[in-house]
Amino acid sequence: MDPRTPCLVGTAQRTVREQPGPEPLQLWEQVAREATAQAGLPPERLDSIQLVYTDSWQYDAPVDRLAVRLGATPKHRAYSKVSGTAPQLLIGEAAARIAAGELDSALVAGAEALATRRYYRQQDAHAPWSHAADPKPPYGWERPPHPTELAHELFMPVHTYAIMETARRAALGQSIEQEMADRGRMMAPMTEVAAANPYAWRRTVRTADELVRGNRFVGWPYTRNTVAVIEVDQAAAVLLVSTALADSLGVPQDQRVYLRGWAYAEDTWEVAARPALHRSEAIGHAAATAFERAGLGLDDVGALDVYSCFAIALRQACDAIGLDPLDSRGLTVTGGLPYAGGPSSCYVLHSTAAMAGVL
Repeated sequence: MDPRTPCLVGTAQRTVREQPGPEPLQLWEQVAREATAQAGLPPERLDSIQLVYTDSWQYDAPVDRLAVRLGATPKHRAYSKVSGTAPQLLIGEAAARIAAGELDSALVAGAEALATRRYYRQQDAHAPWSHAADPKPPYGWERPPHPTELAHELFMPVHTYAIMETARRAALGQSIEQEMADRGRMMAPMTEVAAANPYAWRRTVRTADELVRGNRFVGWPYTRNTVAVIEVDQAAAVLLVSTALADSLGVPQDQRVYLRGWAYAEDTWEVAARPALHRSEAIGHAAATAFERAGLGLDDVGALDVYSCFAIALRQACDAIGLDPLDSRGLTVTGGLPYAGGPSSCYVLHSTAAMAGVL
């Protein structure tokens, strides 16, 4: 095997249920130390530290602050924008840099403490956290919303995804009742996975009917029990290294997860400018490219974790790659964002860590 081949050798997850909990900087440090310890890599030897944007607190220099706490002086540092795909982008970029010989090790971490932020709001108190940015930087959107979206205040995900869900129902000619029933059947098995996941935020098994009825609507047609739960205190980290470094550290082969193929694509950023609201061309292109690079097909995959902030995200992905939403392999290894937890932009770090454990 090429000594530059990147592999994942350490993971960490934390879920803090007692409030007030630690601030994100503390959570970053905890999962960073755990992930590096798994591989026997002293954190001060990290070549790269990359963080997923945190909504919980705006630090003045987030990556630098974590590096100091770890005693590290990485030559490469990155802080993502706000995006559910941010963890996968950082992981892919880290793997590419390792393969190119630019890095030997890279830590990707993320944390949210939004449950604790809610706790302080309810106490009418300010979070006593460190290193606040002054002045606060602009919110970390990659790009601003479309003017039409701003004019109609349709830039929040709960609004835009609900519109896309309704567009898909119309395209399929489904009734409201059919869509709700299908959504419940698709998502009920996810609650069973979450119930078995010690890191999951919601660990209650729900029936299909319980998910779509008997709890309030947060953005029609979505009920509270079928959308991502964002106000969580959760953190995760993954450590990627070159095969050469893994060998020198003595990492066992059964602890290594090799990246076979990855790809990235975007639909038109502005939802109002998309040619079709009910489908995602980007998911299909990205999945096809990743499968081609890996030399695999969907039938070769033993476990799946499909992004699930809203049901339409699951459905568009299933439509794009030809996956039955009721596939016996299941749609998640964590329980998904509505049940395992949806820590803003960080969820994919949790699903990656969980998938590494499965593999």
